[in-house]
Amino acid sequence: MSKIVIAIDGYSACGKSTTAKEVAKILGYRYIDSGAMYRAVTLYFLDHHVALTNPKEIHRALQQINISFKINAKGITETFLNGLSVEEEIRQMRVSEQVSPVSAIKEVREAMVAQQRKLGKERGIVMDGRDIGTVVFPQAELKLFMTADMMVRAFRRQREWLDQDRLVDLDDVVENIKKRDLIDTTRAESPLRQAEDAVVIDTTHITIDEQVDEVVRMAFSKIVSMRKTTR
Repeated sequence: MSKIVIAIDGYSACGKSTTAKEVAKILGYRYIDSGAMYRAVTLYFLDHHVALTNPKEIHRALQQINISFKINAKGITETFLNGLSVEEEIRQMRVSEQVSPVSAIKEVREAMVAQQRKLGKERGIVMDGRDIGTVVFPQAELKLFMTADMMVRAFRRQREWLDQDRLVDLDDVVENIKKRDLIDTTRAESPLRQAEDAVVIDTTHITIDEQVDEVVRMAFSKIVSMRKTTR
């Protein structure tokens, strides 16, 4: 069966990662969490006190960072930073508060985009992020853009953290999401925007299962149409 590249972009807490993981599992594709890569860089910068205004420090730090993904015994993809699993650490509030400013740095984005393209050289991948369909894989066969109501996104993110025993005030979550949206959509390097040929999915009133079913349906439709054109 022909394999395609599925690029999922959109705002935070719209269900991109959860949907992408499930779609990849159903299709037997490889899932790549681009957001986790930027979070891993952010974690390294925080732990090593890298000044975001110092290009030399940033360049030096990026040379010391190695990010990889491994599937654990439960079949869940974990993010590794320099050989150590950081899947829990990169989801902490301190990382969430700084990941957008770090992601806006030109050299950081260039380094991550290069690595993402390298990871996705083979077909059969699902990658989610902010600029996958516009910058990383502009030729992706299936591009999606996910959005949702602000308060729905905030409730979802708060629930994620509560499930991990992290008590976070809803107002703080809303403020964090608003700040991320502003930075993501206005940054000079690869701002968040909908690709012209992307299919928009508003997840405000649909479940994760419904999101997954819709994306899988579109993926199979795209694969079938590709097979017909290559005959």
